[in-house]
Amino acid sequence: MTTKKAPAGTVAVLGNGPVGQTTALLLARWGIRVILLDARAERDPVGSKAICQQRDVLDVWDAIGVGSQLAEEGVTWECARTFHRGEELFAQTFVDRGRSAFPPFVNISQARTEELLDERIASNPLIDVRWGHCVTAVEQNDDGVTIGCENPGGPVVVRADYSVVALGSRAGRIREQLGIRFEGRSFDDKFLICDIRADIPGWANERRFYFDPEWNPGRQVLIHPCPDSTFRIDWQVPGEYDLDEEVASGALDTRIRRIIGDTEYSIVWKSVYRFHSRVASRMRVGRVLLAGDAAHIVSPFGARGLNSGVADAENAAWKLAFVIKGWADEELLESYHSERHAAALENIAITTATMDFLVPQNESQSRRRLTILEAAVNDAQARAQVDSGRLAEPFWYVDSTLTTLDPARPFPGRPARGFVPDAGPGILIPDVPIPLADCSAVRLREVARSGVLLLCGPDVDVASVRRIAAEATAAPTQVHDIGGALATTLSSGSTDVWLIRPDAYVSAVIDGADAAGLRSAIRRVTGRGA
Repeated sequence: MTTKKAPAGTVAVLGNGPVGQTTALLLARWGIRVILLDARAERDPVGSKAICQQRDVLDVWDAIGVGSQLAEEGVTWECARTFHRGEELFAQTFVDRGRSAFPPFVNISQARTEELLDERIASNPLIDVRWGHCVTAVEQNDDGVTIGCENPGGPVVVRADYSVVALGSRAGRIREQLGIRFEGRSFDDKFLICDIRADIPGWANERRFYFDPEWNPGRQVLIHPCPDSTFRIDWQVPGEYDLDEEVASGALDTRIRRIIGDTEYSIVWKSVYRFHSRVASRMRVGRVLLAGDAAHIVSPFGARGLNSGVADAENAAWKLAFVIKGWADEELLESYHSERHAAALENIAITTATMDFLVPQNESQSRRRLTILEAAVNDAQARAQVDSGRLAEPFWYVDSTLTTLDPARPFPGRPARGFVPDAGPGILIPDVPIPLADCSAVRLREVARSGVLLLCGPDVDVASVRRIAAEATAAPTQVHDIGGALATTLSSGSTDVWLIRPDAYVSAVIDGADAAGLRSAIRRVTGRGA
């Protein structure tokens, strides 16, 4: 047996899919060494898989050098259309509270995303990639984590200080060893996916969802545009559906042509799967964190799978970095569980409601759905009840132990589809350019992701804020003035100090004269209480 002891301050990331890749790169961005383990011998770029990347996820990926390229190469769409039997019910667009550098959604294959992330990993000396390492056991004590692996050369033991499990569907054994339950439900109907390459004018820049179309009666169809004149088509099909039989009989060609007509096409990839909705009972057990599909599985209507996994990665990375570097106590890691578990539960609730609308579980639900769909053509209230998938959006950490609430900015609850709440504690801060002393500008979220950020109104004593920050935390801090577009975007008062976490979430809004309150809020955001 080979034992490999990592240098002090190392994190072992289990799983080299996009969530594991993102976690590794974000940790390395903080100067943390990473061992990245995967059972496969090499990358297997088959199929489009997770294609739909949300604006704020592109922003996270931009911090590690791939967001802009993904946005440039992918297909941008800003409109989601929903139809019932050929009648358009509504077209959803998306509000940007700030001036983001990215569109609401970009469609690009998971294989290309992984390829770009691999390129960044290969150029980073802090990340040690080890293919062919099948993780079989994870144990931990007060000194670190011991990971048992099998590889072609025999058993290998890897030791690290902490571990992030991003093994996706292969995480079952590790969850069991950690005593984590993975409860939920599975849906009876299957879904057929085909990536087809074809020239279909008018469909290239919008997502289309069809309830009960004539070419899939009684069920649904979803169509997404992808790069290179490729379209991803999802059909809801019966549980007994047999893809091989449909290919052999020619029925698959008929199915496709009922949508695209006589247009010439080729099939790039096809697959059938059944959706599951499950969440881990714990996302942190001591020195081990679970992320992505290892921690939660949701139906894909709403694109909340990979997008949520990337949010897990960022939340885990900055907190592990702060603990390893001594800027926070280890208890900060418990906030990873509380924040991301709450996000997972919300995603489960939203996507389960969607699936219950798409696939009614009884006759009463079926009648209710039909009534809503038929009324929605002319009735705005009925349209609001049509659920074709609430598209991915950030989770809001309003109830987090790291958030200091502000009675003047109460959280109004989940907004309407396509909208985000006004800026305030627990909300991801809108992105706007902020001016620098040399008359250039930088994106607000770029600055925020460098440490703890304090934004000060024009009547705040900035020197006092710097002193309080230095006393309250050893983490890197920056202080910027609030002015111009930023002041308008935040609806900020002249004496406000906005405290921004390293993942660009607002942690607190404090009156600049309240030194004790500001000190308490800074300590809270690093997990050290008030």
